Amino acid sequence: MSSCNLVEDLLEGIGELGCPYNTAVLFCAFVVALTFIVSTLSCNYSQVDKLWSIVPAVYTWIAVCDARTLLMACLSTIWAIRLTWNFNRRGGYKWPPWDGDEDYRWKQIQEGRFLTIMTNPVVWHLFNFGFISVYQNIILLLIACPSFVAYTASKECAGRSQHQLVALDWAAASMFLLFVVIESIADNQQYAFQIEKYRLKDKGEPLAGEYADGFKQSGLFAFVRKPNYAAEQAIWVTFYLFSIAATGNLWNWSAIGMILLILLFQMSGWFTELLTLSKYPKYAEYMKRVPLFLPNSFLSSTKKKVQ
Repeated sequence: MSSCNLVEDLLEGIGELGCPYNTAVLFCAFVVALTFIVSTLSCNYSQVDKLWSIVPAVYTWIAVCDARTLLMACLSTIWAIRLTWNFNRRGGYKWPPWDGDEDYRWKQIQEGRFLTIMTNPVVWHLFNFGFISVYQNIILLLIACPSFVAYTASKECAGRSQHQLVALDWAAASMFLLFVVIESIADNQQYAFQIEKYRLKDKGEPLAGEYADGFKQSGLFAFVRKPNYAAEQAIWVTFYLFSIAATGNLWNWSAIGMILLILLFQMSGWFTELLTLSKYPKYAEYMKRVPLFLPNSFLSSTKKKVQ
């Protein structure tokens, strides 16, 4: 931008007490310390999971300074309320607050399913600190950082028409809400499936179709294997569009948030499916038939354009 430097403003803001950048970094450091200490003492390593749907919205409210950043904060709050509600109905929150269901994948990793060295207590605690507590919390801060870019554009970058809401803002807001709805539908379909599957098992009733296979394959799951994961990634890619509307530039430093989130979901999806394959033999057929995140129609059209 001609009248400001986004990276320079970021670095200066982090060191300026009371600046939104500084406040966000301090809050992130507090959450990192909190989740690491609580997870270590409770041996429940899903403490970041409990805050996953909450802290990004907090960050966006820290950056509110105009109509655009207010819109971004309101949208992130809608996302936060829905995802927190979904996490709660699955047993994620209990009393005391450090209790609640733990992501089964952490136990698998701790037992050496991914790397045998993880069975070493020292290595595991380093993993808990470095990846679970620090890295994941940094991602949660970074995916909200388009709000801070919009804050800088509004406060520090004079002479830009993008200070007012433009068509891209409304398009981004519409897509954001659309992906929240898609994520909600996917979560509801998965939740209903699991409830019914275990109801049938508990009553000793015969299982048929996808219930016999053990995993959801209908509804949105007929198009992609992880529609909720796909929608979550799309939500934060869409959120980045607000920073484009604010700056008038296609790329800025806050893009790193959505990129790291996408990479995290690639790794998470891969490991989750390794575990699913070991549990459900027919899942291999499902994998051949249905793509992971992007529908076949999208992949086919992309291949045609490349050709």
